[in-house]
Amino acid sequence: MEENLHSPQRRLIELQIEHADLDAMIDRTPQDETIDELLLRRLKKRRLALRDEIARLQGQLEPDEPA
Repeated sequence: MEENLHSPQRRLIELQIEHADLDAMIDRTPQDETIDELLLRRLKKRRLALRDEIARLQGQLEPDEPA
């Protein structure tokens, strides 16, 4: 049971959920209103880092296909 809580598959799902949440949050920010540009940049930077981490984990979980 403990292995499932810390498995790479579970971590991947958690990262994908967090990425989707950030995507939705960024998309909801009105483009015409004054918003905290620093906050928006930080959200986008975190979203990019999540995407990179998701790609890294997917590469570890999916075996390379033979040539």
